[in-house]
Amino acid sequence: MSLTLAELAAGRQRYTYEDYCRLPEGSPYQLIGGELVMTPSPTPYHQMVSIKLELQMAGFVLDKGLGIVLDAPVDVYLDEEETYQPDIIFIASSRLDIIEEKRIKGAPDLVVEILSPGTGYYDLRSKYKVYEKSGVREYWIVDPRQKSVQVFCLRDGKFVLDQEAEQQGTVRSRVIAGLEVQVESIF
Repeated sequence: MSLTLAELAAGRQRYTYEDYCRLPEGSPYQLIGGELVMTPSPTPYHQMVSIKLELQMAGFVLDKGLGIVLDAPVDVYLDEEETYQPDIIFIASSRLDIIEEKRIKGAPDLVVEILSPGTGYYDLRSKYKVYEKSGVREYWIVDPRQKSVQVFCLRDGKFVLDQEAEQQGTVRSRVIAGLEVQVESIF
């Protein structure tokens, strides 16, 4: 049985993954901190940045046989109140078993979130903390407005800013060995 608009409008305090699964397929929601957060469709520019970065990452990963790169929308289940749809994820070959039929169960090795006005707060605050706690090894925050990329690496259970480039320059993945991205090539 689907979660109805009336049930959503009733504004329950907390939702779980079970509630999330009751949403109609393709519903524009993420489960963040037990809240069903509506995420509007990304802008065309957001999508252009995403595809340019994804193609570089996926091409490199596939060519080297390192794992898999997936893009939104794909459900990443981190716990009963946290299921996100990151813009781009990488899962190493040794961890492909976290890919289930309907979701990714557990932290991807690398997550990319591309900031947008509707989701920026969550990407920089709530999701950042949950990705950190869940063990995402590398977190890229891509800001299309500033034309910047920040790369955070997990060290001793905490994200540490490893690299940052704005307008131009190169960022390197520590998780996908050998992957380098020229920032100007994605904006």
